[in-house]
Amino acid sequence: MTSVSVDADPAGRSPRAGRRVPLSWIGVVPFLAYVGLFLLLPTALVVIQAFGTPEGQPTLANVRALGESYVLTAFWRSIQLSFATAAIGAVLGAVLAYIVVQGPADGIVRRTVTAAAGVLAQFGGVTLAMAFMVSVGNQGVVTLLLRDVGVNASGGWLYELSGLMVVYLYFQVPLMVLVFLPALDGVKPQWREATESLGGSGWAYWRHVAFPLLTPPFLGAFLLLFANAFAAYATAAALISQGGIIIPLQIRAAMTSETVLGQENVAKALALGMVVVVAVAMALYSWMQRRSSKWLQ
Repeated sequence: MTSVSVDADPAGRSPRAGRRVPLSWIGVVPFLAYVGLFLLLPTALVVIQAFGTPEGQPTLANVRALGESYVLTAFWRSIQLSFATAAIGAVLGAVLAYIVVQGPADGIVRRTVTAAAGVLAQFGGVTLAMAFMVSVGNQGVVTLLLRDVGVNASGGWLYELSGLMVVYLYFQVPLMVLVFLPALDGVKPQWREATESLGGSGWAYWRHVAFPLLTPPFLGAFLLLFANAFAAYATAAALISQGGIIIPLQIRAAMTSETVLGQENVAKALALGMVVVVAVAMALYSWMQRRSSKWLQ
């Protein structure tokens, strides 16, 4: 008696011959290579070398340096700076985004604001530091004009932690506008109309509909701004050439110090601490994004 396989191809072709290897994954190869080369590989090297000596011997001495008082102070200042600029930037950026979203989607105001925000959100580093120095620094244009009119102005605040907060807001607010606009666009006008048709007031709409929907994306954007400020280096390095009041400048000092040599792997332990803080912030940001996206689709 002859048996017939139920998996046989009706056309008589072998199942193996009909298989096709999917080629769609080839398109993401350049992206994966980029992430692996410039993100995963450097991170792996930082983690490995944070637990080793310059000669390659395993040690925990570098990680113990994270408990030194000057390191904890630098971490605390970095967290203060990041939290303050993220909170202020999130509130100001959300208000500006709300004003923009009230106009037409293709209006000139929205197009102008989004274009400017896209440029200013990337306007950091040495260029931004120089712009502030020539404006409100010790010999800046505004500082000298105030002195000419009798105001005892000084630009020394620009080179302290308070000065970094002001400068960081220059790119934090535009970034918030770009990140929060899609969330505001997801709030449908029909939801307000439904609230009003049921006799609800404007406050009831914000309290029971808009605020619960917008809170997760707002907190997610706040975490993104926190990580953005925590990892910023070039602007602070251009303004503050001596000392390490925040942790990125402590890493620079450990890498380039001419008085205390052999601190390169201590710098990598400090970088490992930064990686942990940013990873926690970005994990919470991803969780917030997933939570809000299902409501705002």
